[in-house]
Amino acid sequence: MRKQFLKSSATLFIVLSLMASLSSARDTSHIELAMNQSQLQGSGRLNFWGFHIYDAALYRASNSSTPDFALDIQYQKSFSGGALANKTADEMKKIGVSETQAVIWGKELAAVLPNVEPGQTLTGVYSPKVGTTLFYEGKKIAQIPDTEFSKAFFGIWLDPKTSAPKLRAELLGNGCPPTLISGAC
Repeated sequence: MRKQFLKSSATLFIVLSLMASLSSARDTSHIELAMNQSQLQGSGRLNFWGFHIYDAALYRASNSSTPDFALDIQYQKSFSGGALANKTADEMKKIGVSETQAVIWGKELAAVLPNVEPGQTLTGVYSPKVGTTLFYEGKKIAQIPDTEFSKAFFGIWLDPKTSAPKLRAELLGNGCPPTLISGAC
């Protein structure tokens, strides 16, 4: 009886592990479509006071001469679109965006950012030709052509003045920041 229980427990553990790994796999087809070909530069996790907030991954264009990149965030907590917009504006101010400009961009983001639940993703793709394109669960929700917005938005994670330097280091891995953030490495 004990052997049967242990065997059943082991089988259940394997099945649950496979299910967890499948559910955590990211669908990056929208990134591939937006950038043509991409490769993962780095990934990391944001924890705040011991709570797992989200996982982030930075993708760069496979062609190194192309400045396109994408930041994919998979949330582990629920947030309203308004809360995300407010936090984004606050983080922009921390890296040097003026209060007035951060408020304007925060209001614009509040109009497009959806509520997110654990496991859902928001992705920002930058291309000099189109600016920042935002995706929710792989579906395009906004396009913002302003280069200064793009620099501030992605700077939240990639600027040296970020409030999450450990996550920045994980996202950059052994590579340089995108040229939008820093012209030199």
